[in-house]
Amino acid sequence: MQVPAVSFEFFPPRNLDQSFKLWETAQALAPLGPDFVSVTYGAGGTTRQLTHEAVTALGSHCGLNVAAHLTCVEATRAETMQIVDDYAAAGVQEIVALRGDAPQGETAFRPHPDGFASSVELIEAIARRGDFTIRCGAYPEPHPDSPGTHADVAWLKRKVEAGASSAITQFFFDADTFFRFRDACAAAGVDAPVIPGILPIQGWAGAKRFAARCGTSVPQWAEDAFTAAGPAGERTLARDLAVDLCRRLIEGGADRLHFYTLNRPELTAQVCAALGVAAPARAVA
Repeated sequence: MQVPAVSFEFFPPRNLDQSFKLWETAQALAPLGPDFVSVTYGAGGTTRQLTHEAVTALGSHCGLNVAAHLTCVEATRAETMQIVDDYAAAGVQEIVALRGDAPQGETAFRPHPDGFASSVELIEAIARRGDFTIRCGAYPEPHPDSPGTHADVAWLKRKVEAGASSAITQFFFDADTFFRFRDACAAAGVDAPVIPGILPIQGWAGAKRFAARCGTSVPQWAEDAFTAAGPAGERTLARDLAVDLCRRLIEGGADRLHFYTLNRPELTAQVCAALGVAAPARAVA
């Protein structure tokens, strides 16, 4: 089995304890040689400064290639591009450009009157600078605001044409879900890599809440499996399911995997080890 390239997503800390946890997570996963790590951006720009601090710290102190998330929510074009300028000055070379979710308490995204109306506009503006690798999001199952997968594929094509060099998918439970989306993208002429997003399940109840927010369908077999496993067997089941999903993706042609770590590295590290992702193996390769 081919050993995949990997990348990891972190979220910025909001307090001292979380800062230590982020540092521990980065230190645990950095030896696996990720292509990049990304740092999320809170709804409504609530972690704007925290994201910037985490991005610069991970890049300067851990030697990681850090991709900073950036959204269109509750900011003018000038404010958003100032953040881009600040990242450039800090030596950041990658941005994950997203529309962003509605601010807390609101049910729908509304662009700032002087802001970017969509991820496509944001990507175009960053691309005009010419000094960033731009990644974007993709939905293998319909985005909550989308009429269907055909619209998501068409929108992804627009993002790639605007300047995105790759796309990272939302998480999913079945490999076939990713394969159908990947094949639909290829048929539509999307020529950028589509990287499957993997969520090692840290807790079943939390994973279901996450799925409900982002439009990921929860298959009955997964519900039945976690019910049967119970709290005592949940972690072992989560590891085995993630390993099986990743292996199926690799066998189906995926050569890159992006892990949503939730700043908890142990399960992600175990999955990577089972896939043969390790520093010594990469050094020999």
